[in-house]
Amino acid sequence: MINVWGLILSYLLIFSIIGISTVLQNKKMINEEGARKFIHIGVSNWWILAMLFFTGEEAIWFAIVPPVTFILLNYLSYKLNLLSAMERGGKGDLGTVYFPISLLILVAFTFGVLKQPMIGAVGILVMGYGDGLAAIIGKKYGKHQLIFGKSIEGSLAMFITSLIVTTTILIIFGIPNLILIALAVAIIATIVELFTPKGLDNLSVPLITSLALYLLLLI
Repeated sequence: MINVWGLILSYLLIFSIIGISTVLQNKKMINEEGARKFIHIGVSNWWILAMLFFTGEEAIWFAIVPPVTFILLNYLSYKLNLLSAMERGGKGDLGTVYFPISLLILVAFTFGVLKQPMIGAVGILVMGYGDGLAAIIGKKYGKHQLIFGKSIEGSLAMFITSLIVTTTILIIFGIPNLILIALAVAIIATIVELFTPKGLDNLSVPLITSLALYLLLLI
């Protein structure tokens, strides 16, 4: 039954975040890009809910349902601009489709194959908070441009946020040598985010970050 509650709460969480973002945008409290980043950061927290509510042998089959749903929904929104708060420039951005694809891949491997959803948590939350805050800081304070419209200030925000997120998760799960691992993961995530064009980083950052953590834990 807890898995069913996990599904119900998943949809409540995600639609609430989209709804709040839309209201804030309509009231001119945040701009178009702010609405997208609000959703970007907010939806990444779904992974925490998934770890709490999707348990047991059937967990994988329940956990994959929300990502599959939002791959379809986000693609429709991309094509038809159904959810304007999610789309860049009102024309759609495949980054919104890549996000749930990343979720689906990491759910399949970390809930299913590896049975270690913590590894996926690092990738998704680093993408959500790190990439999201990097874009916000870079846009507002970025003075020193690098590539793909990104800045030193934005990359520094990505590194610090990734370090905090990774360290926090490793502490919660009692991982040894956490400082060295967190530093390595944060550096890798920052480099990947910097050299990936916008939109595609919703695939590259979570997948490569989670893979890096997995390999570091093996070592």
